[in-house]
Amino acid sequence: MTVFEELKRRGLIAQMTDEAEIEELVNAGKATFYIGFDPTADSLHVGHFMALCLMKRLQMAGNRPIVLIGGGTAMIGDPSGRTDMRKMMTVETIQHNVDCFKKQMSRFIEFGEDKAIVVNNADWLLQLNYMEVLREVGACFSVNRMLSHECYKQRMERGLTFLEFNYMIMQSYDFYQLFQKYGCNMQFGGDDQWANMLGGTELIRRKLGKDAYAMTITLLLNSEGKKMGKTEKGAVWLDAEKTSPYEFYQYWRNVADQDVIKCLKLLTFVPIEQIEEMERTLEGQQLNQAKELLAYSLTELVHGKTAADQAQETARAVFSGKGSSENMPTTVLHSEDLTDGGIGILTLMVKIGLAPSNGEARRLVQQGGVSVNDTKITDPKCTIYPEAETILRKGKKVFHKVVVEN
Repeated sequence: MTVFEELKRRGLIAQMTDEAEIEELVNAGKATFYIGFDPTADSLHVGHFMALCLMKRLQMAGNRPIVLIGGGTAMIGDPSGRTDMRKMMTVETIQHNVDCFKKQMSRFIEFGEDKAIVVNNADWLLQLNYMEVLREVGACFSVNRMLSHECYKQRMERGLTFLEFNYMIMQSYDFYQLFQKYGCNMQFGGDDQWANMLGGTELIRRKLGKDAYAMTITLLLNSEGKKMGKTEKGAVWLDAEKTSPYEFYQYWRNVADQDVIKCLKLLTFVPIEQIEEMERTLEGQQLNQAKELLAYSLTELVHGKTAADQAQETARAVFSGKGSSENMPTTVLHSEDLTDGGIGILTLMVKIGLAPSNGEARRLVQQGGVSVNDTKITDPKCTIYPEAETILRKGKKVFHKVVVEN
């Protein structure tokens, strides 16, 4: 099985230009490709993970990845899939986030001479002057065509700033620069980036002639990937300080039954033949085993074998009621969080992230889905008096420890 065949078998490719040429390049290990990451936070999250796995797969096959950090485009903000404008970040914040991204990516991608490289589009975008953009780049884009794309259409009623309107031009210019500077002949991106990516291919061909060689591929389910990794507490981060290895493991251990095989195909390096065999017989205990395989594989990839072993051991022990709570997600409460030593169950659930709101917390309590130290709580007006260590459980699988410090 070729690399390209495996990408398709795993469901990683949604659509592309020049399929025959792309297949030949990828299988021969001759693709120089890029994927862009806008540094909108100081950590990568689960939504980025499929792209990182794809880069690793292609690098293992001899292809050369370019990690494009959007230090320049982050100053504009991508309007795709958004109902409002992103918060403007300072140059210092963007640079800090760029540094954090580079450090985390080195766990997945091998950087070095003739290997993967990291580039920052601020290096060329911030040098452009306004007239140069209008004459050299803007002249290649049709406003009518840009407005026909979904990434702009969905924002027209709510309001689209001229700043954001330029994002497609800037991203297209990235591919043009990478093509000229590094021989980058392929770009990958999510299905919500298709219009921006086609803009880059078109810009290269218009500026350099029809014989200029540039191709695009989009990743299947990347729009779902952006939804992936959302919890009551927010995003599931790759930074252990933001999402502990145990929380990371538990997130994947608790994915919906219908998503297990899809996640194994898209996000792990478990052999595709093994996954397809599991898919044919997936039920009962085998489903739980598949979820454990998914959780362990991804935790090992992100946090290492030791952390994955500890997370799995803790999860199994906590679920059986026989283990230590040492590695369990923990929230520390202080005296100012309590009233006469107590705190309402709904307030507590929201504070520790077991529910996004009092209303959702009330529903969970009334339906019998919440326990405190193995005692089921059914009264939403109940006050909890935390001890030195108090364990809350939501449903059968989600545990959280509360510790009180004076």
